Amino acid sequence: MEQQEAVLLSAAPAGGARRGPPLLDRTGACCHGGAKMAVLAYSLGKREINHHFTIRNAKVISVVLVALLVAFHTASRYYGGGDSCERLLSRGRYLGENVWQPYGCMMHKYRSIEAKTCLAEKRVAFLGDSRIRQLFYSFIKIIDPRQAEDGNKHEDISFEVESSSVNVDFLWYPEANNSMKERLTSWTKEDSAKPDVVVLGAATWSIKFHSGSSETLEQYKVNLTAIAVHLEKLADHAEVYWVLQDPVNEEVLSENRKMITNQQVELYNEAAVDVLNKNKRSSGSRVKLLAASRQAALETVAQSDDGLHLPEGTRNVGAMVLMNSLCNKLLRPIDGSCCQTFAPPNLLQKLSACIFVGSAAALLVFHVLGRNRHRRPVPPDVESLEEKKPATAAAPPGLTAPLQALCRMGVIMSYFYLCDRADVFMKEQKFYTHSTFFIPLIYIFVLGVFYNENTKETKLLNREQTDEWKGWMQLVILIYHVSGASAFLPVYMHVRVLVAAYLFQTGYGHFSFFWLKGDFGLYRVCQVLFRLNFLVLVLCLVMDRPYQFYYFVPLVTFWFVVIYSSLAVWPQILQKKANSRCQKCVKSRGLCSGLWHFGVLAKLLSLLLFICIFAFSQGFFERVFSVWPISALFELNGSIHEWWFRWKLDRFAVIHGMVFALLYLVLQKRQVLSEGKGEALFSAKISNLLLFLSVVSFITYSIWASSCKTKTECNEMHPYISVVQILAFILIRNIPGYARSVYSSFFAWFGKISLELFICQYHIWLAADTKGILVLIPGNPSLNIMVSTFIFVCVAHEISLITNYLAQVVIPKDSMALLKRLGAVGLIGLVWLLLSKGST
Repeated sequence: MEQQEAVLLSAAPAGGARRGPPLLDRTGACCHGGAKMAVLAYSLGKREINHHFTIRNAKVISVVLVALLVAFHTASRYYGGGDSCERLLSRGRYLGENVWQPYGCMMHKYRSIEAKTCLAEKRVAFLGDSRIRQLFYSFIKIIDPRQAEDGNKHEDISFEVESSSVNVDFLWYPEANNSMKERLTSWTKEDSAKPDVVVLGAATWSIKFHSGSSETLEQYKVNLTAIAVHLEKLADHAEVYWVLQDPVNEEVLSENRKMITNQQVELYNEAAVDVLNKNKRSSGSRVKLLAASRQAALETVAQSDDGLHLPEGTRNVGAMVLMNSLCNKLLRPIDGSCCQTFAPPNLLQKLSACIFVGSAAALLVFHVLGRNRHRRPVPPDVESLEEKKPATAAAPPGLTAPLQALCRMGVIMSYFYLCDRADVFMKEQKFYTHSTFFIPLIYIFVLGVFYNENTKETKLLNREQTDEWKGWMQLVILIYHVSGASAFLPVYMHVRVLVAAYLFQTGYGHFSFFWLKGDFGLYRVCQVLFRLNFLVLVLCLVMDRPYQFYYFVPLVTFWFVVIYSSLAVWPQILQKKANSRCQKCVKSRGLCSGLWHFGVLAKLLSLLLFICIFAFSQGFFERVFSVWPISALFELNGSIHEWWFRWKLDRFAVIHGMVFALLYLVLQKRQVLSEGKGEALFSAKISNLLLFLSVVSFITYSIWASSCKTKTECNEMHPYISVVQILAFILIRNIPGYARSVYSSFFAWFGKISLELFICQYHIWLAADTKGILVLIPGNPSLNIMVSTFIFVCVAHEISLITNYLAQVVIPKDSMALLKRLGAVGLIGLVWLLLSKGST
């Protein structure tokens, strides 16, 4: 039952490429010449594509792309000018209504408690006209959302939070004149109470009261030049922002404001930029220009009620930009990359780098000494895009091949680090629209239909079908993550079913393997654990993330250990033992077999009881998993709440898979199922009934998911009903004989690397630890997602090859050698945990 074993490891490589029947044999099955020609053209088209675009060529292209992109971003950083803070203040675009995206970085949406923490014991001063007053109100509403705009016009306004000692003042200075300069001068004196942040700007009053005369503009430049000197002095101990003037809607301006035209506003903005940038060019000005709100206003000024003052949403953009500029470097929110500097590498990251560099140095020494053993190159399989594996699974002799694998892993980890731990590539926030989720889904399913093949066997959940299942589910989950579709509740609930289906396959696959093979040996266990955890453990070191951060791997690892323990513990009830024992009881063979199956069910009921005890006693669950060193594996940010949430959400999925595997294997043994090519799984009446019920369950679930009001409410029901959807899919996919006879090689290819895809997306497709999107091609979202996806898939495939190769090298079949290595690994793991505990 190799197809059952294949479900165990999402990272398992193809055991050998499959070419399918000869082309002419396939076309010969057609009934007439037109059909033959269509199939011939279809097959030749696929072969032509695959012949020129192999996975090896794709990886070479991806390496070249990464090198060019690193060079481009590095050059633009140093020669193009502007860091993420300057881009935050100056450039951006709307992703949707009131959702502002700064150019190349992520803007955090600050809450009241965060703003109070950031501004504690600080004084913020806003100086200017009614537009600055609007910005002042939007700013203090972040601190206190209940604050009303009830201050008197043309007067100073004060705001204070006594508990946090936050002081924010608005000072009425509608013109950039001597009065404003005197106020700034008073703050530069040593004995005065100086503000920590100064935000100011003015121009429209000068335009209004002097009818936009050129003399007033010249005087404005003179005044601003004098003011700039004092702003530079204030910048010694405070952050200073000059707000550029927003555009106006000339059509709705009142008669006494008609002279405030966009042309005049631009002239005054140019004057301000010229004066402040002149200081910057001559002496390195520290006065920051806040222009993002102006750019946002260009798209929303038409919504202004009076033509001068902006809608609240646009004002909020300016206030949130200002808050990010002030607080990101202090609070360091993970989804606020603007104005943040990355922390230097810690000890474990440096040790990881030393290991990879040391491997490269050792490989170079071997090469120089002429001890490098070359293998004859293996041609790629143009049908599957897979490289053929060597005939033997054993590692080649010597250290060269393992060192090469470590070097390749080191290069890949360097790319991970550059993407998500260095200030090289840009990041942007997610924004969900129906089109960003559903259009890519249509694309991938069209490709999935285009690349279809005949299966080697037509059994239920055969090898190709399970790979296909994992593949399309993983692609849907990837699109779900990159599009931010968790904001849309029906999509969220359907994706939750996909995650449950992965765990269902875990239970189904592991149970089938242990029941049929009876292999509870240490070698097999270590192979599974290594392939599941190798990439995550490396990322924990390189990316400085806790193990629980990559929640799916701890989840499947935990359930594998539970399945193994429950089936390996005495009495071991296996099909081999049941067959051998029951052969002796000729007269009561059916009763004997039933007793063995009853024993398995007893074990499964015990496991169900174990799950229920943990699920309905959160306190007990937390006490168990809060014990060190277990807590080091399952804590995230000092709490196991995330582990509790993930575990509880799909707590029954694995046991559902185990029960289904037992039921299927019993029915298969009793020859109840018809699994021949083209045969329906059951009789016609039963097949039609089950297909009808499956379709109805799909529709019913979708209606329920659309009507569900909150995630909390939906999540409470999810563990109990997700299995219905999973079983419905299995029946629809397997009852018709023709459906079992074909599979999508496109989806199956991705299914073989589904685990790597799920983990790699955290840092090299998404960004900021999944909170944002990696930007390799700035200014072109469609091209960016294509390039980043291409590199991401190539990296995941290469990691899959490295993992499976190293699993053969690291884990020997000799029991004594394996025990020694496990002891060494245990010692290293203990040191790692102690270092991690000491650092916290």
